[in-house]
Amino acid sequence: MKLSRRHFLRAAGVSLALPWLDALAPARALGAAARPRHRMVCICTPLGVHPPYFFPQKAGKDYPLTPYLEVLKDFRNDFTVLSGLSHPEVGPSHDSIFSFLTAAPHPEIRAGFRNSISLDQFAAEHIGGETRFPSLALSCEGFSLSWTRSGAIVPSDSWPSSVFARLFLEGRPEEVQAQARRLRDGQSILDTVRGQAKTMRSGLGSNDRDKLDEYFSSVRELEQRLARAEEWSKKPKPKVEAKPPQDIHNPADLVGRARLMFDLIHLALETDSTRLITLLLLGTSLVPPIRGVTLGHHDLSHHGQDPTKIEQLKKVELEKMKTFRDLLVKLKQTKEEGVSLLDRTMVFFSSNLGNAATHGTKNLPILLAGGGFKHGQHLAFNPNKPPPLSNLYVTMLQRLGIEADRFGSTTGTLTGLETAR
Repeated sequence: MKLSRRHFLRAAGVSLALPWLDALAPARALGAAARPRHRMVCICTPLGVHPPYFFPQKAGKDYPLTPYLEVLKDFRNDFTVLSGLSHPEVGPSHDSIFSFLTAAPHPEIRAGFRNSISLDQFAAEHIGGETRFPSLALSCEGFSLSWTRSGAIVPSDSWPSSVFARLFLEGRPEEVQAQARRLRDGQSILDTVRGQAKTMRSGLGSNDRDKLDEYFSSVRELEQRLARAEEWSKKPKPKVEAKPPQDIHNPADLVGRARLMFDLIHLALETDSTRLITLLLLGTSLVPPIRGVTLGHHDLSHHGQDPTKIEQLKKVELEKMKTFRDLLVKLKQTKEEGVSLLDRTMVFFSSNLGNAATHGTKNLPILLAGGGFKHGQHLAFNPNKPPPLSNLYVTMLQRLGIEADRFGSTTGTLTGLETAR
């Protein structure tokens, strides 16, 4: 029988996707040869960036570089700046971060808010099984940008040392065996619970049956993840020359923490441990250890047009942009099949706030680097009547090879952003 990744095991109304099997290797190898591996990294800086220092005044390709883009001048043809975009139904608030990658309607008052699936998790449902880790949710401050289809937050990893261990360090033989047992036990428990739930279904009303069907879908998704995880647990982790990182315990060191996470992102992508990563940078009320900065980062972002605060904010954000530049350097210098890793990785850098001083959520600062697009331009949209940011998200999903035409508040793909290859 000819097998492919899309084959399923079917019994008693249960559909379970096959995990990676040795029998699938020829088809997988053929598919890999025909289709390059595309990746996506989504980065949010929660206190925004000072708009005049980020956005160019001119649209098109020959725009003068702003102070923050000047830091990235060597990559001018590797990124596109986008202005005017936002999520149309997300109100002004720090809590707008809940909808940053989901586009879920979020008024200023949170009563009754229920989130939807985030961009990375939507992509993971389609391509997550191709790597050891379907996705990585990273954070410099503990919160997460990733949300499941049911609107539950995906826990983030905040300590670089533990992320490195998950990615590259093998446990002792007894630990590996114990992990395999836990995975098998998890599947056994799911079988039992599913059987009990199906017995209940016939006596339920329509609303409860709908809820139970949603539960069945969640169970099936978890079964698939467990099956894939069990297969990967039998395979050795990749070896890297990098030493395990030393965690930074200073809660104000936004630059040091970002640099450690960016280094891990590069290693995770280079080893193809995952192709989908989210990272929340640090936004803190503390004073960051940066020369010439004496006020807290949050206070500086809410500057009230105070020139002294704006000057200090510029120092903080320039350092942040330098760490981002260093990530682009690593991705550009790393080659995969003769192509730079940056060309195969969409790096989406933005914020949930367009203007932190007013908690504004319009005209978000957006920079998209890499991914094989035709870059070197400033795409300027009318901030009073822009396409939804979700249009960019659909474009990114399609670049990953996912046949999606809807996500969040989308009305289509984003005009003006074309692929180079």
